[in-house]
Amino acid sequence: MTIEIRNETTAVVDEREFVELSRFVFEAMHLHPATEMSIIFVDEEAMEKSHVQWLDLPGPTDVMSFPMDELTPGTPEHPAPEGLLGDVVLCPSVAAKQAAESGHSAVEEMLLLTVHSILHLLGYDHMEEDERTVMFELQRKLLLTFLASRPSA
Repeated sequence: MTIEIRNETTAVVDEREFVELSRFVFEAMHLHPATEMSIIFVDEEAMEKSHVQWLDLPGPTDVMSFPMDELTPGTPEHPAPEGLLGDVVLCPSVAAKQAAESGHSAVEEMLLLTVHSILHLLGYDHMEEDERTVMFELQRKLLLTFLASRPSA
């Protein structure tokens, strides 16, 4: 699995943690070992430009997903085919604001957004209530399982 991390901000990001989370989700979703993805951390100005360009929505957002090979989850017996999953573009400053409103750390918010975005790359959505339930339950399970598997600080 290849997970490329690029931090184009002044925010301090533990790149290793995001690679480990991504690998955890890839394995849980039975993706091919040669699956590739990138995570790019951008400032609010760059995120706003992407938000307007791709979704025609004003202002910066927290995270955007750009799928490439339209991969879907596999199963233990039939892993997903090899491919390029896509790009996750995340804005640490927007995530930090949301985290403060939600009462948890900016890192936890960015980890949550990463799982959320990977699920979008795999075809999950939350436009309809039943889709939302499935996606958000899986997102919660993946993140909590990942966090519980880490050694205590």
